[in-house]
Amino acid sequence: MSKKKSMMIAGANGFMGRFISRYFLGLGWEVLGLVRRDEGLADGVEFVGWDGETLEAEWAERLEGVDVLINLAGRSVNCRYSEEHKRQIIDSRVKSTQVLGEAVLGCSRPPRLWMNASTATIYADERGRAHTESAGVIGDGFSVEVAQAWEDAFDGAAVSDSVRKITLRTSIVMGEERGAVLDVLSGLARRYLGGKMGDGGQKVSWIDSHDVCRVVAWMIENEDARGVYNLASPEVMTNAEMMRRIRERVGVSYGLPASEWMLKLGAFFMRTEVELILKSRWVYPERLLDEGFIFEREIFKSRGIC
Repeated sequence: MSKKKSMMIAGANGFMGRFISRYFLGLGWEVLGLVRRDEGLADGVEFVGWDGETLEAEWAERLEGVDVLINLAGRSVNCRYSEEHKRQIIDSRVKSTQVLGEAVLGCSRPPRLWMNASTATIYADERGRAHTESAGVIGDGFSVEVAQAWEDAFDGAAVSDSVRKITLRTSIVMGEERGAVLDVLSGLARRYLGGKMGDGGQKVSWIDSHDVCRVVAWMIENEDARGVYNLASPEVMTNAEMMRRIRERVGVSYGLPASEWMLKLGAFFMRTEVELILKSRWVYPERLLDEGFIFEREIFKSRGIC
């Protein structure tokens, strides 16, 4: 009987961690969730405890012989950017990546593949053209600083050449789960607050959660896949178009628009940053398409709205 394939996910109790866990559990994989607490793990995931920054034998030994390591760990950026929050956001990504690198290096049977999360926010605010892996322009500001520090930690991890490393520059993930982006925007739309945000012209790159899982499976099977990939649907929307589709999706015909000053005021009271709404994020999955990945399920189109 062949050995069951195994995967360890750091940050498995987050939104994407749960989706990926369920997908691979459904394929018959063993999934280990490397997390601080066992709350929020998908049913069937084995809890492995860690603090996100310390190399300890108790969890590092569980990495031996695991086929795939995926690191999604990191403090949420949905907060006010105080100096303390900035430090926590960067440290949670950099330290977790560094300690995973130490653990992989210490394995006698390391994972064949290590995927590390990053973000499409690393690219500059752009409305005129899409950023690709080969011709993307790196932006500036705190969000870009976070992404660069995250990727530098991953690139600097000195692991065996037998370990393939892939950086996932992920756009906004659309999936059916409470508290996720789609759920929050749908809630606004139901309250007739789902109009355009700002001038509505900012680009929104996105990807269906199901296609994220399929990309991960595709990368596992494709031994030549390594380096940086943009995870985004080939189709981009403006903010105004996205909100129109969400209104149609929930059956609401009108949404009150929000001007920039209203968004800034609302972001202050919601203790978040308006950049998360107003920055134009336009990325294109050049490598995935050129290398043969086929996008399958686009959450808006699948409901016959566009």
